[in-house]
Amino acid sequence: MTGIAAGFTDMARRLVLRRMLALGAIVPTLGFRAPPGRKARDAWRWGVDYGATTDPVLARQCRLLVLEPHHARPIAPLRGPGSNLLGYVSFGEVERTRPYFAALDAAGALGPANPNWPDARMADLRHPAWRTAVLDQLVPAILALGYDGIFIDTMDNAEAMEQRDPVANKGMVAAGATLIAAVRARFPKISIMLNRGYAMLPDVAPQIDHLLGEAMASRWNFTTKRYELLSDSDWDWQAGRLRAAQARNPALTLMTLDYWEPSDPKQVAALYARERAAGFHPYVATLALDRLLPAPTG
Repeated sequence: MTGIAAGFTDMARRLVLRRMLALGAIVPTLGFRAPPGRKARDAWRWGVDYGATTDPVLARQCRLLVLEPHHARPIAPLRGPGSNLLGYVSFGEVERTRPYFAALDAAGALGPANPNWPDARMADLRHPAWRTAVLDQLVPAILALGYDGIFIDTMDNAEAMEQRDPVANKGMVAAGATLIAAVRARFPKISIMLNRGYAMLPDVAPQIDHLLGEAMASRWNFTTKRYELLSDSDWDWQAGRLRAAQARNPALTLMTLDYWEPSDPKQVAALYARERAAGFHPYVATLALDRLLPAPTG
C-alpha cells in the first residue's frame, strides 16, 4: 500500500487541461443576479488544492475538498464539520512515474501517449489488468490515507479514443461506465466525484455523488497565455449535460470549476454569481490549482 500511495505524483496538471483547449471564444464580462434562496447555495463551498501546504482555515470552510493524496501530511486538520475529503485519481491514463506503470504496460493495458502530456499513456478501460489495478490498488490506497472518497479525472479519454479509432477502441466508453459501477459496488459507502465524462453519464449518474463541470464559463488560453471567458453556447452545452445527469440522479451535487486571475476580484465574483444563479456550486481557481482561494464575500 505504501508504494502505491507514494505514486500519486504530478497530478495538479490533470484537472487543468480538460476541454480548456477546445472550448469557446471571449465574451463580455459576466454579470448575473442570483435568484431567491441564494444564501443557502453560497454557504455550500468546495475547493481543489493539489499543493502540499493547504491552508487549514480555508480548507475547513469547504463542504467538499479535493486534494492530491501524494503529499505526506495529515489531512485531519483540513477537515471541517461534516466535510468530505476526496483524493484525486486518474482513471483514463497513467503516467510513467507511477509504480504500477511498468506492470500495466507489460500486461498490454496501456494505449498510446496522451498528445497533450507525452509522459502519460492512455488506459485501456476494457483491460482486466487496469480494472484490477483500480479496484485493488489505486482506490484502496487513497482510502487508506483517510480520505472519504475519490475524485475521478480523465474519463473524457474514453470518448476521445472511440472517436479517434472506432474499431480498435470500440466499447471504451461502456467499459469506463462499468468500471465506475464496479468501484461503487466494491466501495458502496465512499463519496465519488466525477469530472465531466459526459459520454458515460447516462449510465454513470446513478453511481456517483458529485459531478464537476470544468471550465464552464472561463479557461486558460494556452496560445494567448491568459484567462478568457467562454461563449454562452459553450456554457449551455455543458450545463445541459450536468442537468441531464441530475435528472437521472436527483441526489447528485453539481459543481463547477472556472479559472481566473485572483487580482481581478470583480470578474471572479461575476463567475461565482453566474454559476450560483444557475443552481451550481462554483469554485474559481488559478491554472496551477496549487492553493485554495477564498470565495468572494458580499
